[in-house]
Amino acid sequence: MPRVSPDHLEARRQQILDGARAAFARHGYEGATVRVLEEEIGLSRGAIFHHFADKDAVFMALAGQDAAAMAATVAREGLVQVMRDMIGAPDTGWLGTQLEISRRSRTDTRFREAWAAQSAQVRVATRARLNRQREAGILRTDVEVEVLACYLELVLEGLVTHLAEDLPGDAMSPVLDVVEMSVRR
Repeated sequence: MPRVSPDHLEARRQQILDGARAAFARHGYEGATVRVLEEEIGLSRGAIFHHFADKDAVFMALAGQDAAAMAATVAREGLVQVMRDMIGAPDTGWLGTQLEISRRSRTDTRFREAWAAQSAQVRVATRARLNRQREAGILRTDVEVEVLACYLELVLEGLVTHLAEDLPGDAMSPVLDVVEMSVRR
């Protein structure tokens, strides 16, 4: 049997994740049955589950990709930039994933515990960025970094809810300007 290159395996894995993201965004976690995943991805369940243990592992991999991308953006440009990116780009399924994470975190203890490790990278990146900004003299000094981080995280959650309700995102840019000014000196 011919060997498959690591690049091919990674491309196939990403194909599965891209199709699963669309299925989860359209149908929610429960509605994205294995049959729906097969149709959306264009692969058999055997091909899908060759790369992932189960549907939960597929979803957690998607959520992990999102958390890593968010943490990288936070490290470079801050959490407000993550929010600007959310309102500035068409939804590629990211919003659906975030909503499912919130729902499952509330209702599924096992998921919440598994997700805690993934989501920690965004929290850590946010606090590290705020500390760097404070050291550079950019961040206000009358409020603890932890309080500012929690404030920004709450704004993010509110924006996710706003977008989930299909309210206009383009009107949020001036709001994010106010949020950004509120944490700066």
